[in-house]
Parts: sequence; structure tokens; C-alpha cells
Amino acid sequence: MKKVMFICQHNSRRSQIAEGFARTLGENKIAVQSSGLAASQVDPIAVAVMSEIGIDISNQTSKSLSDFQAEDYDAVISLCGCGVNLPEVWVLRDVFEDWQLDDPEGQSIEVFRRVRDEVKERVLKLIDSLN
Repeated sequence: MKKVMFICQHNSRRSQIAEGFARTLGENKIAVQSSGLAASQVDPIAVAVMSEIGIDISNQTSKSLSDFQAEDYDAVISLCGCGVNLPEVWVLRDVFEDWQLDDPEGQSIEVFRRVRDEVKERVLKLIDSLN
């Protein structure tokens, strides 16, 4: 089973949404974690927009990338264009992608929903590509 790390700046919105989708849609296909360059808190609006579609991420927590080892992961996905700020060891994994999705922080619920749907589409493609 491939192990995937989703990384964002603060591990509060996009990477948490990606982790939620990957856990649900990739169940028994991939193992997944998410983290941030700096840990913070999971955005309650991210929790709400995932709940709207039946995925509960309320028990997920924001984690720091420094708590993990790059060699434990097959695929590393940056969701915010932060790939340039990642330690090289993370970028050199078998699969590295930088999705550069909009940050919905401070935006309307519609923006959160659009980003959620974009993340879902990319997570589905990622799961297919890893299996």
C-alpha cells in the first residue's frame, strides 16, 4: 500500500480536506497523512464543507511536517505551492506534485466548496495513479 503525505503551509484547510478525501476514497488502497510547514488548527469551515458531503474530518488535527520522515512516504503532494519551501528530501520522493490550489481562508463558503471539489478531483486521480 502506497503512503501519501499531503502538505500545506498550516495544515488547516486544503491538506486536511485532501486527507479526508484520501482516507475515504482511498480506503484500503493508500495510507495517508497530512502536515504543514507550521502546525495550526483545522479550520471549522473546512470541517463544515466536508460534513456537507458526508465526510467527517472533525477528529483530524494539524501536524507539523517536522514530526514525519520523508523516507516513510511514496508520494508527497503540496497543495499550496509550498513545494519550493520544502526540504529537498520531501521533493525527491517517488511521486511529488505541487497542486497550487487557492487558499480559501477568509473567503466565502462557495470558495471553500469549490476548493473542496477541486481537491476531490485531484485526490481521485492520485489514487488511480498509485494503484
